[in-house]
Amino acid sequence: MSEKASEQVDAPKEQATPAEAGPARIEQIERNDQGDLVVRLLGRDEPICEARISRCFPWSLPDTYISVRDKDGKEVALLKGLDDLDEATRQLVEEELRDKIFNPIIQRICEYHDDFDVTEITAETDRGKVTFQIRSRDDVRMLSPTRALFKDVDGNTYEIPDLTSLDRTSQHYLSQYF
Repeated sequence: MSEKASEQVDAPKEQATPAEAGPARIEQIERNDQGDLVVRLLGRDEPICEARISRCFPWSLPDTYISVRDKDGKEVALLKGLDDLDEATRQLVEEELRDKIFNPIIQRICEYHDDFDVTEITAETDRGKVTFQIRSRDDVRMLSPTRALFKDVDGNTYEIPDLTSLDRTSQHYLSQYF
Protein backbone atom coordinates (compact mmCIF):
# COMPACT_ATOMS: atom_id res chain seq x y z
CA MET A 1 0.00 0.00 0.00
CA SER A 2 1.32 3.46 -0.82
CA GLU A 3 2.39 6.09 1.73
CA LYS A 4 -0.73 8.10 0.88
CA ALA A 5 -2.99 5.20 1.84
CA SER A 6 -1.89 5.62 5.43
CA GLU A 7 -3.70 8.98 5.47
CA GLN A 8 -6.97 7.30 6.32
CA VAL A 9 -9.62 8.72 8.57
CA ASP A 10 -9.84 7.61 12.20
CA ALA A 11 -12.09 4.73 13.09
CA PRO A 12 -14.91 5.81 15.38
CA LYS A 13 -13.51 6.29 18.91
CA GLU A 14 -15.98 3.99 20.65
CA GLN A 15 -14.84 1.08 18.49
CA ALA A 16 -11.11 1.56 18.88
CA THR A 17 -9.21 -0.86 21.09
CA PRO A 18 -5.93 0.09 22.78
CA ALA A 19 -4.01 -1.54 19.92
CA GLU A 20 -5.91 0.67 17.45
CA ALA A 21 -5.61 4.00 19.26
CA GLY A 22 -5.15 6.76 16.72
CA PRO A 23 -5.92 6.35 13.01
CA ALA A 24 -7.02 2.88 11.91
CA ARG A 25 -4.62 2.18 9.06
CA ILE A 26 -5.21 -0.61 6.62
CA GLU A 27 -2.19 -2.75 6.05
CA GLN A 28 -3.81 -5.19 3.62
CA ILE A 29 -7.15 -6.25 2.14
CA GLU A 30 -7.39 -9.69 0.58
CA ARG A 31 -9.77 -12.60 0.06
CA ASN A 32 -9.40 -15.82 2.02
CA ASP A 33 -9.95 -19.31 0.58
CA GLN A 34 -13.71 -19.01 1.20
CA GLY A 35 -13.89 -15.76 -0.79
CA ASP A 36 -14.47 -13.55 2.27
CA LEU A 37 -12.70 -10.21 2.64
CA VAL A 38 -9.95 -10.16 5.24
CA VAL A 39 -8.63 -6.78 6.45
CA ARG A 40 -5.41 -6.40 8.36
CA LEU A 41 -4.95 -3.18 10.33
CA LEU A 42 -1.56 -1.85 11.41
CA GLY A 43 -1.09 -2.34 15.14
CA ARG A 44 -3.71 -5.08 15.39
CA ASP A 45 -2.63 -8.72 15.62
CA GLU A 46 -5.94 -10.31 14.63
CA PRO A 47 -7.24 -9.76 11.09
CA ILE A 48 -10.85 -8.73 10.54
CA CYS A 49 -12.51 -11.63 8.77
CA GLU A 50 -15.71 -11.44 6.74
CA ALA A 51 -15.19 -7.69 6.34
CA ARG A 52 -17.64 -5.55 4.41
CA ILE A 53 -16.95 -2.55 2.19
CA SER A 54 -19.56 0.14 1.54
CA ARG A 55 -19.83 3.67 0.23
CA CYS A 56 -20.84 6.35 2.70
CA PHE A 57 -22.12 8.65 -0.07
CA PRO A 58 -22.86 6.24 -2.97
CA TRP A 59 -24.42 8.74 -5.37
CA SER A 60 -22.76 12.06 -4.64
CA LEU A 61 -19.19 10.92 -3.83
CA PRO A 62 -18.93 7.29 -4.99
CA ASP A 63 -15.13 7.00 -4.85
CA THR A 64 -14.59 8.82 -1.56
CA TYR A 65 -15.30 7.89 2.04
CA ILE A 66 -15.40 4.12 1.75
CA SER A 67 -16.34 2.41 5.00
CA VAL A 68 -14.58 -0.80 6.05
CA ARG A 69 -16.70 -2.76 8.54
CA ASP A 70 -16.42 -5.98 10.45
CA LYS A 71 -18.94 -8.83 10.05
CA ASP A 72 -21.19 -7.23 12.69
CA GLY A 73 -21.35 -3.97 10.75
CA LYS A 74 -19.08 -1.95 13.05
CA GLU A 75 -16.78 0.44 11.19
CA VAL A 76 -13.09 -0.36 11.66
CA ALA A 77 -11.63 2.09 9.12
CA LEU A 78 -12.68 4.77 6.67
CA LEU A 79 -10.85 5.29 3.38
CA LYS A 80 -10.82 8.88 2.16
CA GLY A 81 -10.57 7.66 -1.41
CA LEU A 82 -9.56 4.85 -3.71
CA ASP A 83 -6.76 6.72 -5.49
CA ASP A 84 -4.35 6.11 -2.64
CA LEU A 85 -4.72 2.32 -2.68
CA ASP A 86 -2.25 0.09 -4.49
CA GLU A 87 -3.60 -1.38 -7.74
CA ALA A 88 -4.43 -4.87 -6.42
CA THR A 89 -6.23 -3.54 -3.33
CA ARG A 90 -8.07 -0.93 -5.36
CA GLN A 91 -9.30 -3.58 -7.81
CA LEU A 92 -10.50 -5.76 -4.94
CA VAL A 93 -12.35 -2.87 -3.27
CA GLU A 94 -13.90 -1.74 -6.59
CA GLU A 95 -14.99 -5.33 -7.33
CA GLU A 96 -16.60 -5.60 -3.91
CA LEU A 97 -18.43 -2.28 -4.36
CA ARG A 98 -19.53 -3.12 -7.91
CA ASP A 99 -20.90 -6.51 -6.89
CA LYS A 100 -22.70 -5.10 -3.88
CA ILE A 101 -24.89 -2.63 -5.76
CA PHE A 102 -26.52 -3.38 -9.11
CA ASN A 103 -26.19 0.02 -10.73
CA PRO A 104 -25.80 -0.33 -14.51
CA ILE A 105 -24.44 2.65 -16.42
CA ILE A 106 -26.76 3.65 -19.28
CA GLN A 107 -24.83 4.06 -22.51
CA ARG A 108 -27.71 4.42 -24.98
CA ILE A 109 -31.52 4.47 -24.96
CA CYS A 110 -32.82 1.94 -27.49
CA GLU A 111 -36.57 2.29 -26.98
CA TYR A 112 -38.84 4.56 -25.00
CA HIS A 113 -42.60 4.11 -24.46
CA ASP A 114 -44.84 6.26 -22.29
CA ASP A 115 -48.23 4.64 -21.55
CA PHE A 116 -50.68 5.33 -18.75
CA ASP A 117 -48.22 7.28 -16.60
CA VAL A 118 -45.64 4.49 -16.75
CA THR A 119 -42.54 4.95 -18.88
CA GLU A 120 -40.77 1.86 -20.19
CA ILE A 121 -37.15 2.33 -21.20
CA THR A 122 -34.94 -0.19 -22.99
CA ALA A 123 -31.29 0.75 -22.72
CA GLU A 124 -27.83 -0.53 -23.51
CA THR A 125 -25.77 -0.51 -20.31
CA ASP A 126 -22.31 -1.56 -19.22
CA ARG A 127 -23.98 -4.79 -18.01
CA GLY A 128 -25.99 -5.55 -21.12
CA LYS A 129 -29.38 -4.59 -22.47
CA VAL A 130 -32.10 -3.88 -19.87
CA THR A 131 -35.73 -2.86 -19.91
CA PHE A 132 -37.13 -1.04 -16.90
CA GLN A 133 -40.13 1.06 -15.95
CA ILE A 134 -40.41 4.33 -14.10
CA ARG A 135 -43.64 5.89 -12.87
CA SER A 136 -42.92 9.61 -12.71
CA ARG A 137 -40.31 12.34 -12.59
CA ASP A 138 -39.88 11.47 -8.94
CA ASP A 139 -38.05 8.34 -10.11
CA VAL A 140 -35.41 10.47 -11.85
CA ARG A 141 -32.82 12.15 -9.65
CA MET A 142 -30.33 14.71 -10.89
CA LEU A 143 -26.99 14.21 -9.12
CA SER A 144 -25.26 17.05 -10.97
CA PRO A 145 -26.15 19.20 -14.00
CA THR A 146 -25.19 16.30 -16.31
CA ARG A 147 -25.45 13.20 -14.11
CA ALA A 148 -28.75 11.39 -13.49
CA LEU A 149 -30.05 8.37 -11.65
CA PHE A 150 -33.22 6.42 -12.53
CA LYS A 151 -35.02 4.28 -9.97
CA ASP A 152 -37.30 1.66 -11.53
CA VAL A 153 -40.54 0.25 -10.14
CA ASP A 154 -38.60 -2.64 -8.57
CA GLY A 155 -36.18 -0.31 -6.74
CA ASN A 156 -33.19 -0.92 -9.06
CA THR A 157 -31.10 2.08 -10.06
CA TYR A 158 -29.59 2.99 -13.43
CA GLU A 159 -27.09 5.78 -13.86
CA ILE A 160 -26.23 8.19 -16.65
CA PRO A 161 -22.85 9.67 -15.68
CA ASP A 162 -22.94 12.36 -18.39
CA LEU A 163 -26.13 13.21 -20.26
CA THR A 164 -24.16 15.17 -22.84
CA SER A 165 -22.22 12.06 -23.85
CA LEU A 166 -25.38 10.23 -24.97
CA ASP A 167 -26.26 10.10 -28.66
CA ARG A 168 -28.92 12.53 -29.98
CA THR A 169 -31.69 9.92 -30.06
CA SER A 170 -31.08 8.99 -26.42
CA GLN A 171 -31.03 12.64 -25.43
CA HIS A 172 -34.29 13.19 -27.33
CA TYR A 173 -36.02 10.28 -25.53
CA LEU A 174 -34.97 11.70 -22.17
CA SER A 175 -35.59 15.39 -22.95
CA GLN A 176 -38.80 15.54 -20.95
CA TYR A 177 -36.84 14.76 -17.78
CA PHE A 178 -33.89 17.12 -18.24
